[in-house]
Amino acid sequence: MVHLYCGDGKGKTTCAMGLALRAAGRGKRVVIAQFLKGGDSGERLAMALHPEITLLPVPEKTPFFSVMNEKEKADAAEQSALLLSQAAELAARGECDLLVLDEICVVISLGLMPLEAVTRLVDACPAGMELILTGREIIGALLHRADYVTEMKNHRHPYDSGVKAREGIEY
Repeated sequence: MVHLYCGDGKGKTTCAMGLALRAAGRGKRVVIAQFLKGGDSGERLAMALHPEITLLPVPEKTPFFSVMNEKEKADAAEQSALLLSQAAELAARGECDLLVLDEICVVISLGLMPLEAVTRLVDACPAGMELILTGREIIGALLHRADYVTEMKNHRHPYDSGVKAREGIEY
């Protein structure tokens, strides 16, 4: 089954990580690929403690796309392609019961990866495997392929009032 968590509200990654933790708690093999995120987030630190969860490697620090120079953008595209390839290989070999592609919709919308690379993985998703896709953007081709679609809608967020992202809450 394919799950899509999208929209401009908080909670997409949180929802995906909660589902990953629930699956791991039941003995399911979980693989998490986080795109455009550094390795120092609270969810990675927590998930690394669980033996049923495999975190695919990411750079220690990743700048926001809006401040990346052209080389950093090219590196991000290369890293994203590698990450997707690793995830697809594990899925094809049947080495995971639940695969999270966190922020994959953002990677597509920024032009760092062609949509077709992701739809190929979605279409080849082995029976019995759960595939979790997240990101702000609602991408029609993924929306139509998903079995679960949840749109997070922002009504209010402290960031809009000048409150900076808080460790342990937003990251």
